[in-house]
Amino acid sequence: MLLYGKNSVLERLKRNPASIRKISLQDNFALPPIEKLIKANNISVERLPSRELTRIKPAKDLQGIVAGVDRFEYTAFDDLLNRPQNRQLVLIFLDRINDPHNLGVIIRTVACFGESALVIPKFKACEVNETVLHVASGGENYVPVSLVSNLSNAIIKAKGRGYWIMGAVLESEAEDISKISLPFPLALVLGSEGEGIRYGIQKHLDIKARIPMKGAKLSFNVNMACAIFCHEISKQKHT
Repeated sequence: MLLYGKNSVLERLKRNPASIRKISLQDNFALPPIEKLIKANNISVERLPSRELTRIKPAKDLQGIVAGVDRFEYTAFDDLLNRPQNRQLVLIFLDRINDPHNLGVIIRTVACFGESALVIPKFKACEVNETVLHVASGGENYVPVSLVSNLSNAIIKAKGRGYWIMGAVLESEAEDISKISLPFPLALVLGSEGEGIRYGIQKHLDIKARIPMKGAKLSFNVNMACAIFCHEISKQKHT
């Protein structure tokens, strides 16, 4: 895979330099923190004119740096469930998120709040690709992501391990997230950009939660909704 952009490559150099095979820099690229880490980790590097760098990765936001890296490594779902009780993560199940930009922003958001992992379906959804990694700006180095064949089965398995399952929905009977006393361990389900959470998954929800909105009767983008829910979860988990 190709990783591009200063922040994406810098965070990879900090957290997982062994996954980097080669770095290509624009001939006038100068950023000491990155250059020092490249040298310290003895990573193969080349300098190229801007036009040649664009041939390696045709994209607008190269920022003068492209890194060839190992394919993204997903975390086994059982590894997430088998963590010690005092190190359990909030599981965030993403139901059919198809936009790589949304997935990238979600990864970055979850990385900022910490103590959470993402679970995404293998079919009818976006996987972690080069665009996702670029938008995540290095967040993938801090968030375990599990890829499962069947999201419903994974949710049922989490329930069997004691997880409470909360879904973000727009229904009138849903509770205001800010007024719910959240139980832990907790899993959050976020639905697709256009259709929300599928019925087959909704029937497994223990809690239906909504974001209070006093303005226009619209809806939040899924990555914005993720940030709001993560903020409330993080606040309650630590109080």
